[in-house]
Amino acid sequence: MKTKTNKMDTKSWKDIKDTVYGKVGTERRDELERDFGSFKIGLLLRKAREEKNLTQEQLGELIDKKRTYISRVENNGSNLTLKTLYDIVEKGLGGKVKISIEL
Repeated sequence: MKTKTNKMDTKSWKDIKDTVYGKVGTERRDELERDFGSFKIGLLLRKAREEKNLTQEQLGELIDKKRTYISRVENNGSNLTLKTLYDIVEKGLGGKVKISIEL
């Protein structure tokens, strides 16, 4: 006896984002992409700090910020000023910031 296999429709992450948040260029989708970009910055900063074997407290001391601020930046990079980003990367981590703009 043959059994039918239920084949689930699989969707790509892009298809899901298009369905839930709208196509690229719509206000809701652009907001999602910006929020995700901020989240990625936080993750990159955390990874760089850990690679330098610094605690959040130590990094905060290097740039004159509290540990709780460093934690907020690493968990959600939003509301991070460019000056603070430069301070964290250059003063605190000894790196360089590269920024690109797409039009």
